[in-house]
Amino acid sequence: RWLRQHECVEKLNMHAILSASAGEEQLLTELLVTYAKIPVLIGELISVEIWKHKVFPVLCRLEDFKPRSTFPIYVVLHHEASIINLLETVFFYKEVCESAEDSILDLIDYCHRKLTLLAAQSANGQTVTQAELRPEDLASPSLFVPPQELQKQAETMEFEISLKALSVLRYITDQVESLPLSALTRMLNTHNLPCLLVELVEHCPWSCREAGKLKKFENGAWHVVPPEDQVKMTKLDGQVWLALLNLLLSPECQRKYHFDGFNKGQLLKLRAFLTDVLIDQLPNLVEMQRFLSHLAVTEPAPPKKDLVLEQVPVIWDHILKKNTGKWEAIAKHQVKRIFSPTEEELQLQARRWAQTYSLDMMEALAPDKPRCRVCGAEAAKRCSRCRNEWYCARACQVQHWQKHKTACDLMA
Repeated sequence: RWLRQHECVEKLNMHAILSASAGEEQLLTELLVTYAKIPVLIGELISVEIWKHKVFPVLCRLEDFKPRSTFPIYVVLHHEASIINLLETVFFYKEVCESAEDSILDLIDYCHRKLTLLAAQSANGQTVTQAELRPEDLASPSLFVPPQELQKQAETMEFEISLKALSVLRYITDQVESLPLSALTRMLNTHNLPCLLVELVEHCPWSCREAGKLKKFENGAWHVVPPEDQVKMTKLDGQVWLALLNLLLSPECQRKYHFDGFNKGQLLKLRAFLTDVLIDQLPNLVEMQRFLSHLAVTEPAPPKKDLVLEQVPVIWDHILKKNTGKWEAIAKHQVKRIFSPTEEELQLQARRWAQTYSLDMMEALAPDKPRCRVCGAEAAKRCSRCRNEWYCARACQVQHWQKHKTACDLMA
């Protein structure tokens, strides 16, 4: 049942990306709002996040866990990425944000957890490198991918998921005027998101230097930035600045935020980054510059305390309370019932995965042309049986056949 749900989410995600690229995503967003699916997606997102933190590490420690294929585990790890990517695509619309209702608090907490991890890793000098596991490698019944490789892949996914969470948070801040009062309080006071965003501006986790060259993470990969583009603002830089604009310049936010000595000192760090080159790329930052100049010479009044009953998020706490002390039992149950399929079940799952990850759809999503599996050259030929591998010439296909045969038989 869960695999069917994952297939639906994956198809929705791919459809949303293609629709957005064609400017036709309005129908999908209307359906998600009409059928109240946004709270369902947020609940599923947090459930998988907890599974990754509580159950997945136990699975990796089990000595007798040697499944014939590790692709089912990879699918669960990838489920969180699919949902956050779908939410990033549709949360641009005000009606989608409003349809989240009370679960918007859970989503704000989720984004805060991801961005805190991102800022902490960057402050400690940790840079996530790409660790690529191919579906063919994971699905092959003859190959067992060590838990360490899966954990490395999970870390890479976690980095990309955190960047998606940043975009979702920015879209939420776009709607500060229509958010529940508790959501604003949670962003400004409970989590102090303005100071967290300052940390991201300061440490810029999606940028690093390697062998004397500046690299930036864009479109799912690290790229070397040529000298002439090093001062160019990336999409991720823009998301952070827009979120700060929304949270600091809104009158309602200014009324509720506590500009004490620490918060004021952190925010004033932004002045060093507000160069003329940056403001030329995002002219709205002129207003931020004025606000910070005024903040530097004034003492804002303390926030007005409203007597209200504050809502709190419930999804995370509910799942933890329900399953505390049961994580090892859950892991062992899943090993036995889910992650150790028979040969017949594995073949059935492989066919369903092949249908879900439609190659024509994947090619439409891919920014680059397909590459030869053997030599990496631009490829024009594809395996006619499984249609899963690309080759530049028949010689490369013949050379790769012994490695590819098992997976080809499984997928065909």
